[in-house]
Amino acid sequence: MSTRGSTHGVVYVHSSPSAVCPHVEWAISGTLGGRVDLQWTAQPAAPGQLRAECDWRGPAGTGAKLAAALKAWPMVRFEVAEEPSPGVDGERFCYVPGLGLWHGRTSANGDIVVGEDQLRTLVAQCRAGEQLAHKLDELLGANWDEALEPFRHAGDGAPVTWLHQVG
Repeated sequence: MSTRGSTHGVVYVHSSPSAVCPHVEWAISGTLGGRVDLQWTAQPAAPGQLRAECDWRGPAGTGAKLAAALKAWPMVRFEVAEEPSPGVDGERFCYVPGLGLWHGRTSANGDIVVGEDQLRTLVAQCRAGEQLAHKLDELLGANWDEALEPFRHAGDGAPVTWLHQVG
């Protein structure tokens, strides 16, 4: 039995080819252990693509499992957020074709948290000649935010589906 508590989060499928949408639903269903039927709408930022979003509830770590399942479809842009729960940081995962998967821990208010070891590594790399601003952008997922922002705005006001992990 897991000692991790229950949490919740959201999956944003920012863009998916229509032929892949059933596979996205199956990936989410398999992770959450129950049937998922998303409400797909047109994605204005990528004509011919569809978007959907859903809230979910499950044990801590579900966000990582959802991101891993969705990453199997490399033409799908998505974000998965997991809220912090007692003793467990929140997380955000972003996937953009061509950039790959980015992961960051989040605080209670949604800010990206950069840990002490990450900062020590960053300082060492910058002393070795790497650019500080570039390395900070990597830690904060700036390229992913920039690539996903038009897709986020195109989804404002879209319907949301609530999902619960069975188990």
